[in-house]
Amino acid sequence: MRTNKILEKMKAGEKARGCALTFSSSTIVDLLGMSGFDFVQFDAEHGPFTPESMDDLCRVADMAGLTPIARVPDIEDSTILRCLDRGVMGIMGPHITTAERARQLAEACRYVPRGKRSFGDARGAYFGEFESGPQYMEHTNTQVLVIAQLEDVQVLDHIDDILEVDGIDVYASGAQDIAQSLGLPGQPDHPKVKQFEAEVAAAVHAAGKKTHVDAYILARSTDLILDAAKTFLRNN
Repeated sequence: MRTNKILEKMKAGEKARGCALTFSSSTIVDLLGMSGFDFVQFDAEHGPFTPESMDDLCRVADMAGLTPIARVPDIEDSTILRCLDRGVMGIMGPHITTAERARQLAEACRYVPRGKRSFGDARGAYFGEFESGPQYMEHTNTQVLVIAQLEDVQVLDHIDDILEVDGIDVYASGAQDIAQSLGLPGQPDHPKVKQFEAEVAAAVHAAGKKTHVDAYILARSTDLILDAAKTFLRNN
């Protein structure tokens, strides 16, 4: 059964290396695997991903040796389930502002007794072809990475309660939305945004937990393509 390379690296005290896709391309996923990346993140919050396209992308990721994770547009059970049933092994939930939302995110990602994920025999569950249902569910529960995005000013009012929720593996930022939440649209590098991120990171570390900076390094596929293209044009 599938294992999560990000979680493996975290347990080994190492950082996983991944690439974020904002568009659907099985060819790019294949090339990322050939390049040696550990994981690929599908930005289903802002990108044009469908269940059909994600099904194929996860299939290619499996073959390329990549762990597929998805940034979802909301934390509704049905939204998260649709990704997990494709074979996605990590979920990044946006705008986690309270303990209730953190709990909703964590529970939607895992089967009973650790959550309330519904079972479906799609490709994510090997089309139901496994020797033991309990073994499959227990293993899968240990391999799903749950990432909570803390990207709103309200987070600081509830940070201690959020960090007490079981089942969140990593806490991520979101500088653009933090800036908007602080009344600084389009200024993700503003000192107030940096201060907010530092305060959140300090609270996460004080609770003995990890931020995304601790867990992985994430490149953007568009940056990789544009940087390579611009370098080529400069040199030729």
